[in-house]
Amino acid sequence: MSVAVTQGSLRRKLTIMLLSGAGGLALLVYFVVQSVAREIAQESQDNVLAASALSILDSARVVEGEITIDFPYASLSMLDTVSNERVFYQIQLDGKFLSGYEDLPQPEPLSSGVTRFGSDAYLGEAVRIATASRGLSTDAGASTLEVSVAQTRSSMNQTLARISRMAMAIGGGFFLVAALLSLLISRSTIRPLARLAASVTRRGPKDLRPVAAPVPTEMAPLVDALNTFMGRLKRSLSRSEEFIAEAAHRVRTPLAIVRTKAEITLRRVEKPENRAAIRDMIRAIDESSRTAGQLLDHAMVTFRADHLLDEEIDLAALASDTIESLRPVSELKEMEIHASFDASPHIRGDAILLQNALRNLLDNAIKYAPAGGTIRVHVSASDKKSILTVQDTGPGFPQNDLGQLRDRFARGTNASGTIGSGLGLTIVEDVVSAHGGAMTLENSAGGGACVTLSFPLS
Repeated sequence: MSVAVTQGSLRRKLTIMLLSGAGGLALLVYFVVQSVAREIAQESQDNVLAASALSILDSARVVEGEITIDFPYASLSMLDTVSNERVFYQIQLDGKFLSGYEDLPQPEPLSSGVTRFGSDAYLGEAVRIATASRGLSTDAGASTLEVSVAQTRSSMNQTLARISRMAMAIGGGFFLVAALLSLLISRSTIRPLARLAASVTRRGPKDLRPVAAPVPTEMAPLVDALNTFMGRLKRSLSRSEEFIAEAAHRVRTPLAIVRTKAEITLRRVEKPENRAAIRDMIRAIDESSRTAGQLLDHAMVTFRADHLLDEEIDLAALASDTIESLRPVSELKEMEIHASFDASPHIRGDAILLQNALRNLLDNAIKYAPAGGTIRVHVSASDKKSILTVQDTGPGFPQNDLGQLRDRFARGTNASGTIGSGLGLTIVEDVVSAHGGAMTLENSAGGGACVTLSFPLS
């Protein structure tokens, strides 16, 4: 049986594509969650810093030409809600330092009423700075008061680290869920194809009905092509069966005519050398006729074995009919065929093939058993099996040849001088195997060959 050439697994390819998409989406989810969380955390810190700077600005007063700032408690305490954070501030008037940390990094100059944010390093730590400004009227004229508030970022970095881990967990969870869905989707997508393959595999060799089960739209061209192929195959097999039957008739009939003419000629010829030549010719015709006939029988068996008829057969009645059809041949050799039936078991199968198999067994027994011999056919039933045994009083099977006598064209070492093609037992075994049975070859204790065929009961 030929094996299909494969090029990767469709399910594997689909799964890999879905998992790749799931992995990409998981990474996208991770970066999106992390980016949004970082932006929200940054905005939260900026709002607090801006509120602190504006509260300081709101506390500024001009008293008798001098600027006084009464630091509200909430202005810096709101930044002290997280431990291990440091807070810095700086106040300038028209660019001149008034109070706080003089070397605190300053942002670019801003328009009045605008708050600016920036990040920098101060005293060896990363800080976030919010700068707000406000216009004041003093004795010297209009002035700009600018307040900068800075806070270290260690707490925010820890928060962002937690958010990153959370984003990673969300991305990983999303990937696991997506991977599970990918496996389910790939299996569900491939299932109709698997069902179609199983449906075709479960069919018997003779079942060439079109596939009628509903399939997805994408599989419709495949099913249509399969149905078309099976239709062509069915027509081809039908033509082959007709050809075999016609060939059997056209080959056997001319050979039979030639043999008849040769026998008539043999009776008219008187010279011994001519009679010997004609006898050799008759023998060659017989061998050719038998070989051609068994070749055609083997072809017919091979064809019908793939298209077995399913009918109930009385094995005892079939054996009786076959024996009666061969009785004239056995009587010419003065041989007796005895039939005994312990039961009348019924089996299901193809009567033509079974009769052909039994005919080959009886024909072999008639050929190899000596004149005046006996052939016994016995039918019985036991252990849910039908058993048919053919036993003769001939020389039996050569013990060393038992393993190869089932092969095509194989003949025993004791077959020299006997017309045959070596296909008889091959045909019998093919028929029995097609019916789910078995053939056993052995020699009887009292001498002679014994062939046992067993079939399952219907």
